[in-house]
Amino acid sequence: MKVSMFPPPTVTSVRLLVLAVQLVLLVCGSQASDDTKRCKLFSESPAERKVLSLLEPLTNKTFSEVKTSGKDSYTYQFQVCGDAGKTVGAGLVQIEHNEEKSETVLGLYTATRAIGGSDWVMLIYSNGTKYDTHCSKEMRKAIVMISCNRGVEMGKLEVVLEERERETDCFYLFELDSSAVCPALPSQLSAGSIILIIGFVLLSVYLICGFLYQRLIVGAKGLQQFPNYVFWTQVGNLAADGCNFVCRTQGPEEEPPTYRGVSTEPEEQPEERDDHLLPM
Repeated sequence: MKVSMFPPPTVTSVRLLVLAVQLVLLVCGSQASDDTKRCKLFSESPAERKVLSLLEPLTNKTFSEVKTSGKDSYTYQFQVCGDAGKTVGAGLVQIEHNEEKSETVLGLYTATRAIGGSDWVMLIYSNGTKYDTHCSKEMRKAIVMISCNRGVEMGKLEVVLEERERETDCFYLFELDSSAVCPALPSQLSAGSIILIIGFVLLSVYLICGFLYQRLIVGAKGLQQFPNYVFWTQVGNLAADGCNFVCRTQGPEEEPPTYRGVSTEPEEQPEERDDHLLPM
């Protein structure tokens, strides 16, 4: 019984499935919003924009921290490229715990700088509310140090210090841990291992799909259920023929002609008989 080769419709269906997956990924990618683009950089730079893109998982989330200093108590709220308080454009605010719940803008995400390292990102918001008496009445500035921590997706905001005992360039410093800024882990598999895994997966798909096709569609039984059974039974002979063709380049060896040995002594000539010439 001759069994057909692996059917072309199966290959076509696999290609259509791959194409469908690619289209789904393309549609999902086009619908994904880049919220970090709401941050306006002081000077537009591809390098800083790339650093900001690392913080995409942290967008649309408000980080809060309560800080008490003597009789004063404040709540600090922070968002990545989003409104942290009531003020539009305020990325980090300080809310005083009083009756008015007065809000002080520490920095605007419309005046942003982003500096990145191997496992950290420094996000700087400027153009906040002006100081009343400190720091030459300049605008407030907030610095958020986001450090790599693979065990924390979105950590807790921590207030480190407020530096206002100088004439200029005062700032608020905050810390935040997140796995979003962690570098990608190098692959533990070698190129050879990856090739072997891919080969094993393809072989498994070939055997399973071929077996199901032969059994359910063709109706084969026994060893005939093995995909391309006739071809694989001839692989050994084909390999031997190929090896014979490649390795044995000369034709069949001919037997050397045989020669009669040459004797040093003259051979005796047979005695001629002339009896038939005598008259009867």
